[in-house]
Amino acid sequence: MGIKLAETAGFCMGVKRAVDMVLEIARNKGDKKVYTYGPLIHNPQTIELLRKRGVIPVDSIDEIQDGIVVIRAHGISPREKKEIRERGVKIVDATCPRVASVQAIIKKHAALGYTIIIAGDKEHPEVASLLGYSSDNGIVINDKKDVNDLPPYDKVCIVAQTTQDAVKYRKITKEITRKFPRAVIFNTICDSTENRQAEIKELASEMDGIIIVGGKNSANTQRLAMIARDHGTLTFHIETAEELKDADLSKCKNIGVSAGASTPNWITESVIDYLIHSQKGKAPGKLRGFYNLWIFLVRTDIASAIGAGCLSFVSMLLQGLSVGLSNILIASLCVYAIHTINRLQSRSFGRIRGSFREESYIKYRGIYITVAMISLVLASVLSFVAGPAPFILVGLVSLSGLLYNVSVGGRRLEDVPASKNVFTAMAWAVVTAVVPQMSVNLEITCGMVVAFLFVFVLVFSKSVLSDTIDVQSDRLLGRETIPVVMGKTHARTLLKGISIFAGIVLVAAMYAGCTPSLSLILLVPVFYIWICLKLCDRKIWFSRMTLEGLLGMNYVIAGLSACLWFVVTKIQ
Repeated sequence: MGIKLAETAGFCMGVKRAVDMVLEIARNKGDKKVYTYGPLIHNPQTIELLRKRGVIPVDSIDEIQDGIVVIRAHGISPREKKEIRERGVKIVDATCPRVASVQAIIKKHAALGYTIIIAGDKEHPEVASLLGYSSDNGIVINDKKDVNDLPPYDKVCIVAQTTQDAVKYRKITKEITRKFPRAVIFNTICDSTENRQAEIKELASEMDGIIIVGGKNSANTQRLAMIARDHGTLTFHIETAEELKDADLSKCKNIGVSAGASTPNWITESVIDYLIHSQKGKAPGKLRGFYNLWIFLVRTDIASAIGAGCLSFVSMLLQGLSVGLSNILIASLCVYAIHTINRLQSRSFGRIRGSFREESYIKYRGIYITVAMISLVLASVLSFVAGPAPFILVGLVSLSGLLYNVSVGGRRLEDVPASKNVFTAMAWAVVTAVVPQMSVNLEITCGMVVAFLFVFVLVFSKSVLSDTIDVQSDRLLGRETIPVVMGKTHARTLLKGISIFAGIVLVAAMYAGCTPSLSLILLVPVFYIWICLKLCDRKIWFSRMTLEGLLGMNYVIAGLSACLWFVVTKIQ
């Protein structure tokens, strides 16, 4: 099965702007109540997450007591805005700029005596807000047939609901021109809407099946599904990946996936993950086995354990230490245990339905926690055998990991901005670079510092890149990762900067005699960070779990590079 995700799928500019504004308000609201007049966007999953952040949707002005009221992207009428203002509450206008532009057109022409004709759905909140600007001189039509019923107005101005079907609107305006030759016509359909509709037509002509992801009450999402069906292509309109379990996709060799303007990216990604995972029994034998194994390792965090073992191996070689299997096992077992326990403890885990790890962790929770605890005990035993210093270090790292999601004095470590990225990288660096050296002696060597820095940069980069993909959901959940705090652009600039710094340190350390020539070979995984930046730019090409696996491959690349260097030096 071939799967193609539409480039235009997901939040449009207006929705993203509204959500970002509300999240910023929720972050700094203090004790104030935050309301949205009507649901902020037409997506029940997002609304539920916002509710958990203290953002309350109300359908009536009478429900607003005090605090802050956010006007949603669809906008509201001037009368409603006046009523809210009279209640003495603060208003934050998150009306989409495209909708606000249409409101301005209507207001101007209504003042000039024009009859305003709005092409759209009369029941849609955007249309209701537009009507409010027509000075009671507006009419809503939804089909070219409705034009025949219009009386002979003298001056006519026609606009479209911003999410109107472009083809449908052209037919309506053609009829309007025929009946009212002097009519003033504005094409107010949002560019995003037109592009989304054009792309779904192209997908429908190429694919055997189309999946439209988004709220069942979202007009623009319904329209995408209707366009695909009108093309004669088998079409499924779903809100979550779970609905695909009852869908018969057996006849679809190629499936196109798109999403409405109010659909968060993690929901669309979960659909892609489901489609890819459902193919595991259909690929050729050897390829199927390799792919299933790889996905299993990524999904269960065993891949993280393997990566930690690889970095421990690299660190020992970089420091000129004898490679010890116990140190590799300590790193692998400790990292696996902390990652697994943290996922099971996290306040946010499971709140977003469809995470590619979620189903496995929920279904086999008992097994995961048992294996994690056994791993933690084994790591402790091995570190105890290695000596007091390794045992204390592993104990501190484990304790910090176990307490990361636990409230202490009303605060959690995970509530500290950027803590996830920094603490994760430091924990990996300690168990992979510091513990092996402490097993030999308590001396802080130049090689240990370089190894610590190298591991920190690799793990930090992978963590930040992964969070860059999840920035939309992290903001909704209130997780202040580096991409959330700094913004995606600045976060990417930071990664470029520290990767260049790491490369310089590796080269300088070798020429200073601090590390062996392995330092030059390790420029390969440093360069891979830049490749990962490009992979994230092209995330439309991959499922979420595939991209996660590709980001984590850098640890294995480092390990293989070190193996190659080790073999070559032994031969020489």
